Amino acid sequence: MRDEEWIMVRRPTVADLWNPCSSDSTSRPLKVIFNEPAKYWTDALPVGNGRLGAMIWGGVASELIQLNEDTLWTGVPGDYTNPNAPYALSEIRKLVDSGEFAEATAAAAKLVGNPADVYQLLGDIKLEFDDSHLNYDKETYQRELDLDNATVQIKYTVDGVEFSREHFASNPDQVMVTKISGTKPGSVSFTVYLDSKLDHHCKTNGESQIIMEGHCPEKRIPPQVYADDKPKGIQFSAVLDLKISKGNGIVHILDDSKLRVEGSDWAILFLVASSSFDGPFTKPSDSKKDPTSDSLNVLKSISNLSYVDLYAHHLDDYQNLFRRVSLQFSKSSRSVVCLKKNQDSRVPTTAERIKSFQMDEDPYLVELLFQFGRYLLISSSRPGTQVANLQGIWNKDLEPKWEYVYIPHYIHQSITWIVTGSVTSVLSSAPHLNINLEMNYWPSLPCNLSECQEPLFDFLSSLSVNGRKTAEVNYETSGWVVHHKSDIWAKSSADAGDVDWALWPMGGAWLCVHLWEHYTYTMDIDFLKDKAYPLLKGCGLFLLDWLIEGKGGYLETNPSTSPEHDFIAPDGNRANVSYSSTMDMAIIKEVFSVIVSAAEVLDKNEDDLVKRVRKAQSRLYPTKVAKDGSIMEWCTKTVDIFRLRTDLFDRQAQDFQDPDVHHRHLSHLFGLFPGHTMTIESMPDLCKAAENTLHKRGQEGPGWSTMWKAALWARLHDSEHSYRMVKHLIYFVDPEHEKAFKGGIYSNLFAAHPPFQIDANFGFTAAVAEMLVQSTLEDLYLLPALPRDNWGNGCVEGLVARGGVTVNICWKEGNLHRLGLWLKNRKSWRRFRLHYRETMVSVNLSCEIMYTYNGRLDCVNTYSLL
Repeated sequence: MRDEEWIMVRRPTVADLWNPCSSDSTSRPLKVIFNEPAKYWTDALPVGNGRLGAMIWGGVASELIQLNEDTLWTGVPGDYTNPNAPYALSEIRKLVDSGEFAEATAAAAKLVGNPADVYQLLGDIKLEFDDSHLNYDKETYQRELDLDNATVQIKYTVDGVEFSREHFASNPDQVMVTKISGTKPGSVSFTVYLDSKLDHHCKTNGESQIIMEGHCPEKRIPPQVYADDKPKGIQFSAVLDLKISKGNGIVHILDDSKLRVEGSDWAILFLVASSSFDGPFTKPSDSKKDPTSDSLNVLKSISNLSYVDLYAHHLDDYQNLFRRVSLQFSKSSRSVVCLKKNQDSRVPTTAERIKSFQMDEDPYLVELLFQFGRYLLISSSRPGTQVANLQGIWNKDLEPKWEYVYIPHYIHQSITWIVTGSVTSVLSSAPHLNINLEMNYWPSLPCNLSECQEPLFDFLSSLSVNGRKTAEVNYETSGWVVHHKSDIWAKSSADAGDVDWALWPMGGAWLCVHLWEHYTYTMDIDFLKDKAYPLLKGCGLFLLDWLIEGKGGYLETNPSTSPEHDFIAPDGNRANVSYSSTMDMAIIKEVFSVIVSAAEVLDKNEDDLVKRVRKAQSRLYPTKVAKDGSIMEWCTKTVDIFRLRTDLFDRQAQDFQDPDVHHRHLSHLFGLFPGHTMTIESMPDLCKAAENTLHKRGQEGPGWSTMWKAALWARLHDSEHSYRMVKHLIYFVDPEHEKAFKGGIYSNLFAAHPPFQIDANFGFTAAVAEMLVQSTLEDLYLLPALPRDNWGNGCVEGLVARGGVTVNICWKEGNLHRLGLWLKNRKSWRRFRLHYRETMVSVNLSCEIMYTYNGRLDCVNTYSLL
C-alpha cells in the first residue's frame, strides 16, 4: 500500500461497541419545560458551574436572574471548644447510668454551642425591556432547561419578532453567560443593573461594565434585625461585562450604575464574581485577596473568546461528565396505559407531567429526575468549590432554609435555647451531617461523577483540624470529632439547639465512610494512602476514646442520641439522651470495618490503631430486635437501670417506647444502607427485622426520607416497595399550599421537604441506581430491585460498581437481555461474582477490555478498548 493510501481511523469507543437494545432506543430530550415565566422561586431554572449559581426566572418585560457564589457566608473562623464541657459530660454520663434519661437530656443542653453561620446570596441581575414586551404573544412563550447541554433557553414573540435568551454557567472559564437576541435587526433594547440584599454599592466601569462590591455580615444577624455598626465579614465583588453587535446598537450609562442598550441585534452579558474567602482558618480581615481585581482578571482571561468559543468550552467540560451515564425506561407490555395528551398536541410542561404521574407513572419522568440529580451535582460541586449544601448553591435568602434563631437564656448554669417564629418562616443551608450532606454525595460514585465528590474530602480535611481541638478540649479524647451541623468555617462543635439533633458526635465518622467508598469505586490507592487513611486514623482514635466500658463487657457510647428523635423513658418522661443508640453502634462498626480493610490494602495490619480497632470490634453492642420484630432504635440497659428507677427486673432487652413510630429518620437502619454491616446474605434475620421496621415507619415523610426508604428497600431487593417510594416522591407541590414534612416535587423538579431541600434530588438519583446495580468489591448484583412492570424495558449505560467496573445493562420485559462490563485504568484484572436472580457466575475481567454477556450471563464477546 502506498503512503498516500493510508487513512486515519478513529479508535472505537465504548459507544461504538455497545448497541442500545431497549425496546425504545430513540433518545428522548432531557428538558425541564415551562410555557410561562416563573411565578415562584421554585418555578425558576437553575444553572451553575460548581461555584457560581443562578436562578433564571424568564420574565418578559422584566427579567430576574438571582445569583449565588458558594463562599459567601456570615461570620469568621470560630473557637469550637468549651473547657466546661468535660464537667457536663461527666454529669450526663452519671444520669444516664442511673436511668435518669429526662434529667440527662436536660443536662445535655450544657454541651451545645453557638449556632453555625449561614450561607448568603450574591445578588441579582435585573433586566428591563421595552413596554412592547408587555404584549408578547403568550402562545409563543417557551422556557426550558436542557440537561444535555446545561443551558436555559427562553423564547417568545413580540409583534412578529422572535426574541431569545440563552443562559449557561461555564466551569472552565468561570463565567456566567447570557445572550439576548432578536430575529429583526436592531430589535434588542433593555436596561441592565445589579442589586443585592447584602450591604453593597454599584458603579459603572468604563463604557460596558458594572461593578458591585459588598460584604457579608461578620456576625449572624437574626431575621428582621439589622446591626447598627454593619460589621464586615467576607468581601465580595461581581462584575457584569456587556457586549453588543457591531454596527447596530449603542450603550448608555444611567445613574453611574446601570447600562442601557438600544437598537442592537444582540447583546451578551458576562457575569463573574469573587470573594475574599481564603480558607476556613483565615479571618476575612486578614485575607489578602482582592475580589474586584480577581473578577476583572477573569474577564481579561476570556476577553478574546467569542460566544461560540465560550459555549464550546462549556459543552466540552460539562458533557464529559454528564454524558457518561444514559438511562431509558419504558413499561412492559403487561403494563400498558393510555397516556393523556394535550388537546392542542403541544409538548406537556414538566409541571403537567408531575401532576399526572400518579395516574400514568410515566417512566420518562423518572429518567428526567434521575438525570436532573446528576445535573445538579455537576452544577453545585466541582473540584475546588465548597460542598453542596442543603440547597446546593441556590439560595435567595439572607436566612436560608432551616436556620433556627436561638436566644440564649441561662437557667441553673445551663443553657436553654428557644426558637423564635415558626419552622416555615425560620430559615439555613448549612451542611447537616446526620443524613443530608451525605445524601448529597450518594450518587457521585455509582453515577460516574467521582470528581464531584472532591469538595467533600476537602471539607472533611478542614473539619478534622477544628475537630481535633474540639475532641481534646470538650471530650478529652484523641483524634477528631464533628457533630450534626457545620458551615464554611468548618465548625466542629455541637450546634445551638435541641439536644436531640445538636448533640450528635457521629457526623465526622459518617463522612469518613465516604472516604473508603471513594477508594472502592475508583481503586485509587494513592487517595487511600495520602488522603483517606490519615482522616480515618484520626476518626478511629476519637471513637476508641469515646467508647467507654459498659456492663457485660461491652463498649458503649454515653451520651447517645438517635438523630432528631425522642423516646419515652421507663418513668414516663420524654427524653432523647441515653446510651449506645443503634445508629451510633452501626456507624462505629462501619468505620472500624473500613479501617481494618484499608489497613489490609496499605499493609498496616500491625499498626497499634488497627490492633486496638480489631480488639474493640467484638465488644460493640450488637443490633437488637424488639418484641414487635423491628430493629431497636435505642439500646436500653436491662436489670440495673430499671431496678434503680422502677424496681423492675427484666433481663430481656427492650426498646424504649416510641412516641412517633412514623418518624422521618431511619437512623437505626444505617447498617443496611448506606452501610454494609447488615446484608441479606450474612444477616437474613436482621434484614427481616429491617423490613418490619420500614413497614412500621410507613411511607410518609419529607423528600429525603422517602428516598432513603427507596434505597433501603432496594438494598432488601424489594422492587415493589422501592418503586412505591419513588412514586410517592413524584407528586406536585404548590408553593402556596405546601405541607411540611410531606415531600413532593416542585415545578422545576426541585425536591421538597418542604421547603426545597436538594438532598432528595440526589437521593432519588442514587436510589434509582441502587435499584439497577448493587455491588461489593467481589460481587455485582444486576437489576436487584427492578420494578418489572413499571420499567419493564430499558437500558442503562455508564453506571459504576465497586472495584472500578463500568456497567451497561439492557433488559426486555423485565428480564436481563444484555450486559456490558469493563475496567479502565485499574489493576490488570479482577475477579467478580455476577448475580442475577438465582444465577451466580464467576468472571475474570482484564482492564481495557469490554466484556458482553447475554441474559444467561454467558460471555458472548470481548472488545479491546486500547
